[in-house]
Amino acid sequence: MTSAEEWNAAFKVRPIHEYLDNSAERFGDRPAADFMGKVWSYREMGDLVDRTAAGLQAMGVGPGVHVGLCLPNTPFYTIFYFAILKIGGTVANFNPLYVEREIAFQARDADVRIMVTMDLKVIYDKVENVRKERVLDKIIVCPMTFCLPTIKKTLFSLFKRKELAAIPQDEAHIRFEDLQSKGSKPKPVEIDPEETIAVLQYTGGTTGVPKGAMLTHKNLCANIEQMRDIFEKAQPGEEKMLCVLPFFHVFAMTVGQNLSVILGAEMVLQPRFELKMLLESIVRKKVTLFPGVPTIYTAINNSHETKKYDLSSINLCISGGAPLPVEVKENFEKLTGCILVEGYGLTESSPVAAVNPLDENRRAGSIGRPVPGTKVRFVDIEDRKTEVAQGEKGELLIHGQQVMKGYWKRDDATAETITEDGYLHTGDVGYQDEDGFIYLVDRIKDLILCSGYNVYPRVIEEAIYQNEAVDETIVIAIPDEYRGQSPKAFVKLKDGHSLTAGDLKAFLKDHLSAIELPREIEFRDELPKTMVGKLSKKELVEEEAAKRAAAAA
Repeated sequence: MTSAEEWNAAFKVRPIHEYLDNSAERFGDRPAADFMGKVWSYREMGDLVDRTAAGLQAMGVGPGVHVGLCLPNTPFYTIFYFAILKIGGTVANFNPLYVEREIAFQARDADVRIMVTMDLKVIYDKVENVRKERVLDKIIVCPMTFCLPTIKKTLFSLFKRKELAAIPQDEAHIRFEDLQSKGSKPKPVEIDPEETIAVLQYTGGTTGVPKGAMLTHKNLCANIEQMRDIFEKAQPGEEKMLCVLPFFHVFAMTVGQNLSVILGAEMVLQPRFELKMLLESIVRKKVTLFPGVPTIYTAINNSHETKKYDLSSINLCISGGAPLPVEVKENFEKLTGCILVEGYGLTESSPVAAVNPLDENRRAGSIGRPVPGTKVRFVDIEDRKTEVAQGEKGELLIHGQQVMKGYWKRDDATAETITEDGYLHTGDVGYQDEDGFIYLVDRIKDLILCSGYNVYPRVIEEAIYQNEAVDETIVIAIPDEYRGQSPKAFVKLKDGHSLTAGDLKAFLKDHLSAIELPREIEFRDELPKTMVGKLSKKELVEEEAAKRAAAAA
C-alpha cells in the first residue's frame, strides 16, 4: 500500500480544465452527457466549453472574477464550470432551490456580479429579483430547450411554455447562444493551480452563517486523482455514471462530474430525484457507477416499483453526505448485486477524505480508510490538541492536498478550523482501528450529554434501523431535568408496517444500554431533509426548542 508521503511525491498538480481537454482528445466520439435522451460527445462538450470560455472572456471574465452557477443538473453546468476555470475565473455554486434572500446573501459574500441560470421561471425569477436589488450586474440565461431531444423539445414548447420566463432584451441579460458567437477558442491564461481558487463552495450553514470554502485547482485536482485511484476497477471510456445528486453540491461535483470526466464516462444527468425516472434511466443507459446518499438507496430498497426494473448493470456505488445504515447497504447490494460502500468527506476537503475499498475488504459501519495521500489523527474533544491513543474516541483531523486553502474572507474561522501544521478539524468524533479503518460515532455538536455520559445519536439510529418496520430515523437531544439531556427519536415507518413506541422501546432494550434508550419516540409520515436529500436534524431541534419555549410561557 502506497504511503501518504509516496502518493504526494508522485502527485502532479494541474489546472482542472485540462482533464476535460484530455478526455475530449482521448474520447472525442464517446458520449459525455445524456440529458433525457439527448447526448453530447466529449468532442462536442469540449467545443461548447471553448466557445463559452471565449464568450466569457469577451465579457471580462478572467483571473479573480467570480461567476455564480445557479443551475440544475444539465449540460450547462458542466459547460460553464470548465469554461470559467479554463480562463482563470472562479466558480461559485448556488443551489437553485435557494430563496431570494439566500441567493442575495451568498452573491454579496462571494463577490459574484455575474450569474448563470436557466430560463425556467422557478429559477430565473428569483435570480432576476436579486439582480433588481443591484446585487448582480449580469445574468447569463441558458435555454431549457437546448437540452431536450427534438420530440421532447416540441412537447415542452406545446405544453410547458408557461414554465419559461420572459427574458428582457437588454444589456443585463446575455443569452447562451449569443455568448457562443464570440469566438471558437479563448485566449490562453496562465493558472497557478496551487493558489488559484477554482471553486467557492459554501457550507450548509447548519451551525451558523454559511462560509465559502476556497477550493483551489490543486485541491480539486488532488481529490479527482484520489478518486481515480479508489475507482481503479473502473474502465476508462466505458463507464456510465448516474448523476442524480446535484452538481452544486461538492460531493456530486467531484464524484459525479469530475470523476466522470477523468474516466471519460458518460454522465446520465437527472435534473432531480424522481424514483421512476431514475430507475428508467438506469435500465435505459445500463448505468455502471452510481454515487448517492443513503436516503436515495433507501427509497430504491423500499419501493414496490423497484422489482419491475433490472438494476444488475450497476457495479460500483459510493454513498456520501450522511452515515450509511448497515441494513440499507446490505439490502441494496442484494437487490442489485453491486458493491456499495460508505465514504466520508467535507466541503472543506473537496470533499472526499476516506472511503471503503471497492472490494471484499470493505467494512460495513466504517467510513473506510483515508484516501491516498491523506493522513489522519484523533484528538481530545475538550482541548482539541492532545492526540488520543489508537482505538480511543476523539475528534477526527485530516491532512492532505485536498484540504481547502481556507474560508473566503474569514481568517478567524480558518484559524479555528485548520491547525498550524495543516490538519483540518472535522467536528466528527470517531476512532481508527489497527487496520486503519475509521469508525465515526457522531458529530461533536450532536453529542447528547446524559448524566455525564456521552451518548451518540448515530449509535441509537443504527439500532433503530435494525427494526424491519423502520424506514428512516433521526435522533436528537432534548432537555431532561434529571439527566441534563436525553435522546428523542423521530421515526418514519415503511409503507404497510405498524409499530408503537412501546414496541420499539422493547426491541431496543436488546440493542442499547439503559442510558441510550430514547426517552421519547415520535412517529412521522415524513422526516425533514436537506436540499441534497440528507436527513436533517436542524428543523427538529428548532421544533423541540419552540415547543418547550411555548410550554414554559
